[in-house]
Amino acid sequence: MNLQFILGNFALILFVLMVLTGIVWCLDVFYFARQRRAAADAALAAFDARNAKLSTEGIKVDNTSRHSIEAAILRQPTWIEYSGSFFPVIALVFILRSFLYEPFKIPSGSMVPTLVIGDLILVNKFTYGIRLPVLNQKIIDVNDPQRGDVMVFKYPDDMAQDYIKRVVGIPGDKITYENKRLTVNGQEIKYTALPDFLDEESPVYHKQYMEDLTGVPHRILNDEGKAVINIDQVKNFPHREGCTYTVDKFTCIVPPGNYFMMGDNRDNSSDSRYWGFVPNKNIVGKAFFVWMNLGSLGRIGSIH
Repeated sequence: MNLQFILGNFALILFVLMVLTGIVWCLDVFYFARQRRAAADAALAAFDARNAKLSTEGIKVDNTSRHSIEAAILRQPTWIEYSGSFFPVIALVFILRSFLYEPFKIPSGSMVPTLVIGDLILVNKFTYGIRLPVLNQKIIDVNDPQRGDVMVFKYPDDMAQDYIKRVVGIPGDKITYENKRLTVNGQEIKYTALPDFLDEESPVYHKQYMEDLTGVPHRILNDEGKAVINIDQVKNFPHREGCTYTVDKFTCIVPPGNYFMMGDNRDNSSDSRYWGFVPNKNIVGKAFFVWMNLGSLGRIGSIH
């Protein structure tokens, strides 16, 4: 069992632990504790009867041990004590991360400059609807993802992996990417040149632009020396028949119930250009806040 498996199935592991510790807690409250109480009452009754008999015989008795006898019998076994202690903590964590907020750590540079390696982020789990834990089945609709949202989702080729990208296309959109510029439904997206960005992980400079994705401005990076699309890396993904590729351009029509995702580090991102659309059932939540980066505390703040 490797770290990737644990992280990818953490909700399931938490659920199993919550159920197991919850069963032990319930058994103790409704059965084992009563059994211990009955045993303690019987032992105390015998102790009191013995002392009463000794008293009638004129023998001095010591009642100081009565409390210790009761405490010893009522004491929880270690495995029950630990289970009962962990159950409320595990249950609280499970509920918080399943229905409210879940923390993630950024492992790659595909979302630079918006998110960098080492950013610890919070993801809103309810903004796109309430989902059943583990099954990830939506039971209550709230909002749908919008263009420009930074979204966490299950990687379509491996549901144990969580990916984070920006929503570029929503169901029904026609997305065209040509000369490293986006067009959505025939509308050319506006770009404003910014000072070159120094990637401290490389370190190299990248061309930086402010992209206004239908009213959502955010920074992106381009590498002038890299191709628009590496066709040999494009997979045979579902609904690929809705996409056309050439060496310097691609066009995709986003099918119903799916989303087209791209990284802000456009030439250094494995995204929908290569492995296809993200189904609604894969959605985890909306990233909205960087709560820590041990290498740069100044990065703490909202995600745009």
